[in-house]
Amino acid sequence: MSRMHSGKRGKSGSTRPYRTSPPEWAEYQPQEIENLILKLAKKGENPSMIGTTLRDQYGVPNVKLISKERITKILDKKMKREIPEDLMNLIRTAVNLEKHHAANPHDTTAKRGMQLAESKIKRLAKYYVREGRLPAGWAYDLAKAKLLVK
Repeated sequence: MSRMHSGKRGKSGSTRPYRTSPPEWAEYQPQEIENLILKLAKKGENPSMIGTTLRDQYGVPNVKLISKERITKILDKKMKREIPEDLMNLIRTAVNLEKHHAANPHDTTAKRGMQLAESKIKRLAKYYVREGRLPAGWAYDLAKAKLLVK
């Protein structure tokens, strides 16, 4: 997979083994998995951290194999989440870059990074509005983003 804003190829990653059924040593039932996911979400963990916690502490190899749904689908069904995790991470990055740029106005590299981050935010937001995961009038604004991150 190549990088979005550079001509480089990026790092190749490992692929998970192809499976269609959960391994026989997996001891959790789908309802138990959903309860664990909801418990961790109420603590304030995001979906990627929930998956890591389930894998490392509870021995769940893959949530989708056991419960037939991804973690985000389970959370969307049971709890109302406002902004998707990847978009929120990009917004945090943009806010941190803005703080850095305010303290270091001559750092043009950071300014370019801010432009690239905002471009990714707008592209991803357009996709989420089209898919219905964000309201139709949702638009990125740095002032609102600062309030959202705090």
